[in-house]
Amino acid sequence: MPNLARQASAIALVTATLTGLAACDPGTQVTETPGDDQPGAGVMVTPGYSVLEELFQTEVVNIGLEQLGYEVQRGLELEYATLHVDIAGGGIDFTAAHWTRLHADFFENSGGDERLERTGVFIDNVLQGYKIDKATAEEYDITSLDQLTDPDIAALFDTDGNGRANLTGCNPGWGCELVIEHHLDEYGLRDTVQHDQGQYFALMADTITRFNQGEPIFYYTWTPLWVSGVLRQDEDVVWLEVPYTSLPAEQGDVAEADTIVDGLNLGFAVDTQEILANQDFYDNNAAAAELFRLVEIPIEDVSAQNQLMRDGEDSPTDIRRHAEDWVAENQDQFDQWVEAARQAGLQAAQ
Repeated sequence: MPNLARQASAIALVTATLTGLAACDPGTQVTETPGDDQPGAGVMVTPGYSVLEELFQTEVVNIGLEQLGYEVQRGLELEYATLHVDIAGGGIDFTAAHWTRLHADFFENSGGDERLERTGVFIDNVLQGYKIDKATAEEYDITSLDQLTDPDIAALFDTDGNGRANLTGCNPGWGCELVIEHHLDEYGLRDTVQHDQGQYFALMADTITRFNQGEPIFYYTWTPLWVSGVLRQDEDVVWLEVPYTSLPAEQGDVAEADTIVDGLNLGFAVDTQEILANQDFYDNNAAAAELFRLVEIPIEDVSAQNQLMRDGEDSPTDIRRHAEDWVAENQDQFDQWVEAARQAGLQAAQ
C-alpha cells in the first residue's frame, strides 16, 4: 500500500499551494511554465531499464509523466552498470528499477549523491536467493548452501559431467553476480559449485525444462519475477539457507536480521527498488520529482504482470496495456499522485 507519511506530505504540499502559503526560491532553475496545468510540457524524458520484466513498472511511471505533459521517449534497455553511468551523464533521465543495496556499487561508481537522486521506496520487500527442487531437497535432506561443499551432494546438480553442481546464476555485470561470487569464496564452494552465467532467462528456460523432466535443479532467483509463478515455492522448489550472513563490502553494513525471511537466512539483504533519477533532471523538474517520490507498486502486482509475460503477453504493446490496466484499477490513488505532482510543478514555477 502507498506510504501514508509520503501521502500526507503530498497533501500538505497541495494545501499549501492552494492557500498561497508556499513560496519558491526565484533563483531556482525550473522547466515548468507558470500557469500551465501541464508543468512538464515541452520537456522530453528518456527512461531506462535493464530487462524487459522491468518495463511494466517503467510504463506506470511513464503514464504519470505523460499526464503531467512530459514527452516520454522510448525507453533504453541497458546493462545495469551502463544504465547507472548514462543516468549520471544525463543521456537517460531515470530508471524505475534501482535496487537500493544490490546496486549500491553502481550508484557510487556513477557519481553517487552528487549526480544521482534516489527517490524512495517504489517496490518494497524484494527478495533474492538460491533455490533447489523440493524433491531432491527432501530426499537428501538439503537445507543449506554449505551442504554443497560435499562432493556427493554437489554432484546431484551436475549437468555437464564435471562433478560440480551447476548453479544457474546471474548475467555478467549484474549486481547479483558480485554477491554469488562472494558467496562461493566465503562458504568454500569453489571446488564443488560452478556458477553458470550468460543470459539469465535463457538459462532459466533450460533449468525449467530439466525440472519438468524430473531432474534436480539449482538456481538463483529474485522477486518480483515470473519464475516464482512457474517454479512454486514450497510446492516445486525450496529456498536454501546460507550458514551465516556475508556480503560484499560495497553493500555496507548488513545485519543478519536484514537477510532473514520467514525464519530462513537467504544470504541476500531484503531490498527495495527505487526510482533513480539524474540529479539535474530531478532538481529542475519538480513535477516529475514529486511523482517519483509518491508512486508505489505492490510487489504482488509486479509478479502478476510478469506472469502475463510468461504466458505470452510479452510485447511492448502488451506491457503498455498491462500498465494502463493497472492505472485504471488504481485510478483514485494514481490521480492523487499526479495531482500532487502537478501542484508541485506549478508551485516551483511561481
